[in-house]
Amino acid sequence: MQPAPETSRVATARVACDGAREIPGGAALGHPRVYLEIDEKGYVDCGYCDRRFILVGGPADADAAH
Repeated sequence: MQPAPETSRVATARVACDGAREIPGGAALGHPRVYLEIDEKGYVDCGYCDRRFILVGGPADADAAH
């Protein structure tokens, strides 16, 4: 069984992902930097690392319901 993909809550609809944000040493250990746009669903998944970016206050933000 694979672990669930990492998620990040973000404040803007346009995000960049290089797969190495949390890794010491940076992008050399990740993937090419890609820019992603969150659509009306309120989230976008990176095609390289499957990290999910959720727009704060958007339809996919579970914390927005509280």
